Amino acid sequence: MLPVRPPAETDFSSRLRSAAVTARVGLWLGICFGICFATGLLSHYAQNADHPIPFPTGPVWGYRLTQGLHVVTGTAAVPLLLVKLWTVYPRLFRRPEREVRRLVLDGLERASIAALVASAIFQLATGLANSAQWYPWDFSFRATHYAIAWVAIGSLLVHIAVKLPVIRRALTSDVESTVDDRPTATMPGALSRRGLLRTTWAAAGVAALAVAGGAVPFLRQVSVFAVRSGDGPQGVPINKSAAAAHISDEMVGPAYRLEVAYGDRTVALTREDLRAMQQRTESLPIACVEGWSAGAEWTGVRVRDLLDLVGAPGGRDVDVYSLQPSGPYRHTILQGNFADDDRTLVALTLHGEPLSRDHGEPARLIAPNRPGVLQTKWLARLEVSA
Repeated sequence: MLPVRPPAETDFSSRLRSAAVTARVGLWLGICFGICFATGLLSHYAQNADHPIPFPTGPVWGYRLTQGLHVVTGTAAVPLLLVKLWTVYPRLFRRPEREVRRLVLDGLERASIAALVASAIFQLATGLANSAQWYPWDFSFRATHYAIAWVAIGSLLVHIAVKLPVIRRALTSDVESTVDDRPTATMPGALSRRGLLRTTWAAAGVAALAVAGGAVPFLRQVSVFAVRSGDGPQGVPINKSAAAAHISDEMVGPAYRLEVAYGDRTVALTREDLRAMQQRTESLPIACVEGWSAGAEWTGVRVRDLLDLVGAPGGRDVDVYSLQPSGPYRHTILQGNFADDDRTLVALTLHGEPLSRDHGEPARLIAPNRPGVLQTKWLARLEVSA
């Protein structure tokens, strides 16, 4: 029996595995990664407790747009990454260079590719799992996803720097150019190079369309993989139900009080007290990091009016507490510029009806251009920082 040898670069003969194809797919993959990285940084910053540079309260649809883009471009990157890996697969088996300078560059290229591929697969896989709210791991998704994003973008920049001459030459030449082809890449494939690229763009487009309906309402009928269809109590989806948050009837019963505190001053407001205050109605979307969003009409009391009851000055951060007994977002920080914005409400009704239990009955926070996980439901206490 003849020994089985590992593959060699010369064993791959398809003309489709060409730098001309790789560079074009890589360009769009880089654009998708760049958008994902930028929108991911924005979301991470928005969820931080401290904002050295105030996160803007407008436009009200800003967070909805950026997180929709984050998920759409991340999903579109999946077929792009698979095709790019297929085109460069033969280079995995090439022999190391002998000349020292070329060997160093070759080693740097291999290391950057290894880091890029590993981090890209991790980011795409965990990001899609997060969109579906499936967490088969013990680590913090937000912190880990943020850290690995820097690894991915750093390795991408190193890879581009090392391959820049080849990338520039491939992108400025005709797609059928053989200048940077491997000597053995002479066999035609099932498709032409242009055919492969068109198929790749189509696959990326279908992938994007399959999830875009989570943020774009008129696409919901065709976005079969969108994690939220737009359905839910009172026409707005939810991530966490009252049952999942362990909200009991007693917590939201007649004894319910919303406390507002500043220094040694505290007021406790019943539902009737809140309804008796001046009511405002605002059309504000609720948008979540999973990429889904929905527009809604909320009515309630301005947070600023509530803070005035205890003489709280403007510009102060507010600690927001939920009735839910546990969970990472039972306590959040409402930054001063959000607390002072006239559109930030303690909402009592949604679409003209009292809040359902799953939407935060008896009262919830809703603020413009703010991550959904910070739009605290089942409000218990607003405490202004001293």
